[in-house]
Amino acid sequence: MYNLEDINIINTKNIYYNLSVSRLIEEIIRRNEGILVDNGAININTGKYTGRSPKDKFIVDEPEVHNEIWWENNEAISIENFEKLYNRVTAYLQNRDLFIFDGFVGADPSYRLPIRLINEYAYQNLFGHQLFIRPTDEELKTHKAEFTIITVPGFNTIPGLDGVNSEAFIVISFTKKIIIIGSTQYAGEIKKSVFSVMNYLMVKHGIMPMHCSANVGKDKDTALFFGLSGTGKTTLSADSERFLIGDDEHGWSDNGIFNFEGGCYAKCINLSKEKEPQIWNAIKFGTILENVVYDDNTRKLDYSSKAITENTRAAYPIDYIPGAVLSGIGGHPKTIVFLTADAFGVLPPISRLSKEQAMYYFISGYTSKLAGTERGITIPEATFSACFAAPFLPLHPMVYAKLLGEKIDKYNSKVYLINTGWSGGPYGIGKRIDLAYTRSMVSAALRGDLNNVKYIKDPVFNLSIPKSCPNVPYEILNPINTWKDKEAYNLQAKNLARKFFENINSYNIIPEEIKNAGPKA
Repeated sequence: MYNLEDINIINTKNIYYNLSVSRLIEEIIRRNEGILVDNGAININTGKYTGRSPKDKFIVDEPEVHNEIWWENNEAISIENFEKLYNRVTAYLQNRDLFIFDGFVGADPSYRLPIRLINEYAYQNLFGHQLFIRPTDEELKTHKAEFTIITVPGFNTIPGLDGVNSEAFIVISFTKKIIIIGSTQYAGEIKKSVFSVMNYLMVKHGIMPMHCSANVGKDKDTALFFGLSGTGKTTLSADSERFLIGDDEHGWSDNGIFNFEGGCYAKCINLSKEKEPQIWNAIKFGTILENVVYDDNTRKLDYSSKAITENTRAAYPIDYIPGAVLSGIGGHPKTIVFLTADAFGVLPPISRLSKEQAMYYFISGYTSKLAGTERGITIPEATFSACFAAPFLPLHPMVYAKLLGEKIDKYNSKVYLINTGWSGGPYGIGKRIDLAYTRSMVSAALRGDLNNVKYIKDPVFNLSIPKSCPNVPYEILNPINTWKDKEAYNLQAKNLARKFFENINSYNIIPEEIKNAGPKA
């Protein structure tokens, strides 16, 4: 039934196949992998690794893919080292219990990828069950995996022997169609390695793979939200007036938008019932929490605590969100929103983008890192992640930007850049733009309220700023108006523009018309 011998996994102990949520939770507790907290969720401490480990991610340098991969962004591992490591992993799995989940990635049946997840830990199998698309009983009878993901958190590498950088590893072989992940319990590695695979495979079909959330309105108008961690992507797409298609990974085909996943993976640091009620209510029985601090006696959660990590997470199936689009499919997007949290306080709260500007800011993938969020950061730092997804891009950013431009042209999508960061000064002087104002700007963009208003051109960033927006004070729309010291604003704006200029010029093969659409350095 399992055909594990085909991938050199032999002499196992018990095989637990596509267990129910309740059975998996029983196994998690029985094996001391996690604890139940007061709202019914299961809470896991992932140990040393509380987030992704990008320097430990590899693509096998195989002849079939060598000339396609964006090697400046991806670390190679030789076929020989991969095979040695893989053989050690399969030897490690002998005489161990294994948890298997067979399911799918991609809600559109025309393009979905059948996958198999093989786990040493029940917790990671539950994660896959909740995050990927669960098969029906009939689909399970004929399921044949086209990609296999194997996780071995308890396995210890020998970096010198195995050809890796540390004890952790995430290795993708596109020709063997296998992913191996070891020495890390952090479940996000499973999700994002599969996303990396989709970012390679979907392009072959002319599909735009996207690191974005998507929702749809009552009038069937689909919207996309791109943004790096901390910009508000999950919060702003979880709108009680709209219906969630998915919170993180999607494809855009000639049929429309489709979710890659069957669940959500939300950050829950400082989570509150008032500001994010949908996420708050989704944390219940069947939800997996990672590294959330709790009271050992009452089992009450403390979402405000960063004692373990700021990257606390909640994983739950999408049907835990009221009104979610369970098909995972939507129409062509009417509106696309790029989110950034500009800690320098100089980007407009909202601006409209041309197709070329959309491609420029998409390739840039800008946001800010704040002082204290990472070791060594004492002042805000500009950070750029190509296509809002650099760690997960096997191919050059221009491949994805070209697809985006073609889709915008073909389906006449409107694109906006929304700054959820600071106004009136940089972080430490200004203040974060009020969430209520941001929501009003998003709503105005989605309703089409900004289609016919007057715009002014930002002289530094080359952006079109609306002169008015419903339910937003007009004086905050142009960021220079919120600064007391106009010279300080101009200096800060030019400094950030120069960072954009340096970043875009770090890439080769970016056409001049796209470069010219960006800030004036």
